[in-house]
Amino acid sequence: MSALIDGLNLILWEYVLVYGLLLVGLYFTVRLRLIQFRHFTEMFRVLRNSSNEDKAGISPFQALTVSLASRVGTGNIAGVAVALYLGGAGAIFWMWMVALVGMATAYSESTLAQLYKVKNAEGMYRGGPAFYLARGLRAPWAGGVFSICLILSFGLVFNAVQANSIADAMEGAFGLPKLAVGLFVALLSGIVIFGGIRQIAHVAQLVVPFMAGAYLLTAIYVLLINWSEVPGVFGSIFASAFGWQEAAGGTTGGVMAALMNGVKRGLFSNEAGMGSAANIAAVATPQPHHPSSQGFVQALGVFIDTILICTATAIVILLSGALVPESGVTGAQLTQAALTEHLGSLGGQFIAVAIFFFAFTSIIGNYSYAENAMTFLRVGTGPGILILRTAVLLMVIWGAYETVATVFNAADASMGLMATINLVAIVLLSGTVAKLTKDYFAQRKAGDVPVFQAADYPELSGKIDQTIWTRE
Repeated sequence: MSALIDGLNLILWEYVLVYGLLLVGLYFTVRLRLIQFRHFTEMFRVLRNSSNEDKAGISPFQALTVSLASRVGTGNIAGVAVALYLGGAGAIFWMWMVALVGMATAYSESTLAQLYKVKNAEGMYRGGPAFYLARGLRAPWAGGVFSICLILSFGLVFNAVQANSIADAMEGAFGLPKLAVGLFVALLSGIVIFGGIRQIAHVAQLVVPFMAGAYLLTAIYVLLINWSEVPGVFGSIFASAFGWQEAAGGTTGGVMAALMNGVKRGLFSNEAGMGSAANIAAVATPQPHHPSSQGFVQALGVFIDTILICTATAIVILLSGALVPESGVTGAQLTQAALTEHLGSLGGQFIAVAIFFFAFTSIIGNYSYAENAMTFLRVGTGPGILILRTAVLLMVIWGAYETVATVFNAADASMGLMATINLVAIVLLSGTVAKLTKDYFAQRKAGDVPVFQAADYPELSGKIDQTIWTRE
């Protein structure tokens, strides 16, 4: 079984997804006419008056913070360090490139998730790739496969991995027993997730801005006290990226080590094209009332995750001198060592606390995706949802105490399959994305607030819930 899983991961992650995600991102960047660059300010415009929620959905700002809760996890601390260790400073440049094209992908999948969303038995919005697979492409079987993969990877195993990161960090920094940490995290997570997606959204809108802001402010402080070295750091990023100097620490050396490691870690961190964040994008009540507006919100999430937070980690490490390939120190330990160089023992403790918040919010964010998938499988209420919530909490306790490497490989394969299905779907539905985008900006150009009118899309008749798109 291990050999089979490893083989599947090799095919999916070394060939299909690394190139597929990049090519799809480039495809949407070209087809939507550089939307993430030409209309970057629109991402902030749609958030300006988006603090209100209604009885059926959460606010766009809450949807952004929940998606960031899932995106901004230990990968932003440990994953960036691994990319630097294996690919050198140039890996960060390729993480930027992945994020910039990924913004167009994130826009597209979240726009589709909004368009094809439904209301569940409780009158709440639910949607995501499973729904546009079933309704947009008439392939409910693919939606079922996607949902099962999403629950297994994001709902269960990745939450065990996040709990494992918290337990390791708390034990290393404060000497706390792993099992006790796992029980505490499970209790805290249970308080949130048993309140459902609306409760998760309320917690995320408070915690995520705080944790991201504190982390970025710390990085800015490090940058300021090392200001004279900053130009050299950015110079090394560009030089290593293009092979102008050997990629520092690259096990295979040169530009390919930088490119492959930067691409992989960037894709894993920002999740653009994975089909994960689109699940929470569908739960939002968009403002303006048009599917494209939530697409812009989630594109901004990719920018914040990679261009801001991952870069913050990279700058802290590169300015510290802690990146020494011969030492074997990598992952979260490398980031802790780097910040200790800048802030003393307080730096290591700060990283431990950051890991706690980043990983905890990932747990509740990941769970919200799984709840959406349960709705698609028609087990999103009653005993089904109770079983899911209980399983999530048990995985958190187990993950905090046990090594999860083997199961993590299985989750990687599951996520790889779900991402592959999602990429095929959004490319097949790209004509709809292009039409929605053209419609949105035509209304903006006319001086109107964009509003989706189902009558303008006769090809969608019977595929979307028109009652959702009729303003009362």
